[in-house]
Amino acid sequence: MIELTDKDLKQLEKKGISKEQMLSHINTFKEGIPFVKLENAAVIGKGILKFSDAEEKELIAFYDSKLKDLDILKFVPASGAASRMFKALFSFLGAYSPSEETLEAYLTRTNDKDIKKFSEGLERFPFYQKVMDRIAVKSEAQGEKVFNFISELLGENALNYGFFPKGLLPFHKYEDSAATPFEEHLKEGALYAGANGKANLHFTISEQHEEMFGEEFKASGPKVSADTGITYNVDYSFQKPSTDTLAVDMDNKPFRNEDGSVLFRPGGHGALIQNLNEQDADVIFIKNIDNVAVMKDAKAVANSKKVLAGVLLKEQEKAFEYAALLDKEDIGDAQIEEIRSFLVTSLNVRFSDDFDSKSNSKKISVLKDKVNRPIRICGMVKNEGEPGGGPFWVTNGKGEVSLQIIESAQIDMDDQQQADLLKNSTHFNPVDLVCAVRNYKGEKYDLLKFVDEKQGFITGKTKDGKELKALELPGLWNGAMAFWNTIFVEVPLVTFNPVKSVVDLLKDSHQA
Repeated sequence: MIELTDKDLKQLEKKGISKEQMLSHINTFKEGIPFVKLENAAVIGKGILKFSDAEEKELIAFYDSKLKDLDILKFVPASGAASRMFKALFSFLGAYSPSEETLEAYLTRTNDKDIKKFSEGLERFPFYQKVMDRIAVKSEAQGEKVFNFISELLGENALNYGFFPKGLLPFHKYEDSAATPFEEHLKEGALYAGANGKANLHFTISEQHEEMFGEEFKASGPKVSADTGITYNVDYSFQKPSTDTLAVDMDNKPFRNEDGSVLFRPGGHGALIQNLNEQDADVIFIKNIDNVAVMKDAKAVANSKKVLAGVLLKEQEKAFEYAALLDKEDIGDAQIEEIRSFLVTSLNVRFSDDFDSKSNSKKISVLKDKVNRPIRICGMVKNEGEPGGGPFWVTNGKGEVSLQIIESAQIDMDDQQQADLLKNSTHFNPVDLVCAVRNYKGEKYDLLKFVDEKQGFITGKTKDGKELKALELPGLWNGAMAFWNTIFVEVPLVTFNPVKSVVDLLKDSHQA
């Protein structure tokens, strides 16, 4: 039994975490989180839809025809800090001295590919001129030039970009200005999430950066509005302290900081299901802050989003019709079979083997449960070796089969069959979702009821030189949406432009 002090209980109260939640975390550590059981990779024709050009045009036109009557929201997870993006540069500052060796000698000695790319592409970065204008003494030697450049870029008393949220860094250089991901999301939003001259965007950010985002909106908002003719309604939310998770020592007891307090850690992007649950709209587009294209690709990106939204609205229209019919309860065998067939073929729902032997009233009850769920349409790009969640048919602990987005950490790589299924998958998820969160009566679902709590992650960490175990909540587009109705659609690679490392900004997709 875990003994909690008065100080512990006050700490829990301040965070909004109940004692039961904390004990549940401890129980999860003790029991462990089982690996998922992959049945098959989702592929084109078996879990992933692929549309012809003509079909795409039809879906775009369908979405456009509905646009003026819809509440639309663009939801952007944007709390990522830039520090990880500059990891290679921080390491370089600690490992290189321009007075002791040339850059060429350093690169030969270390085989540091990121610094080689960074050095060779220096003048193509969107912040190049801004940094150079701040450097007082220009150097001819490349090693000194790169070292001074990075020092100015990241130094606490300089530009300090390592402290910035990723969404507020210059990403794209245009003729007369550099644009941040925040600004690019505004421009993009006008192309597919704007209706009746307005667009609603919600960013989940770190509380410490709220003022910085506000300043960026003041600076870029009026300019983008003038260019697009769209008025923007932008708001923000923070990851809630109540979604932090307990860390434990190797004996599964609460890990304590040096001051005796219990260590809690942020629960990962799965915590954002709480933030999403506080939003309400007919259609919600979800896309990460760092996945933005330069404007020459914006129309192709917007058309892809409209295809996904067209699929959503078409399937939802039918689902709503059937949900209303089921509420009348006076339906016969033919209609029951029609609804079951729609759920299987259109929403990828799978039924238990004993469904056919149930009474009509029991069948209706099952169909009601299956049809009355939030719907997500997930874009899938062809797997080109990038890290990310993949689309799979999965069997859960109750024996239910469903389509899920699965991370490699959830798969037992010691099981050769499971490892092969991962290796042979053809697509992966770039966090490109269009969601419907209301039922046919217009009431919003409580999204917290559709989370699979058994799809979190346990990871090993250290603090103050001591080992600990940390718990990540089921990911926002993984276990947090596990019980949604799910459709996967192939989308073009032009829609996937993440910036995980600063050198990704040198890719053609980020060069205007």
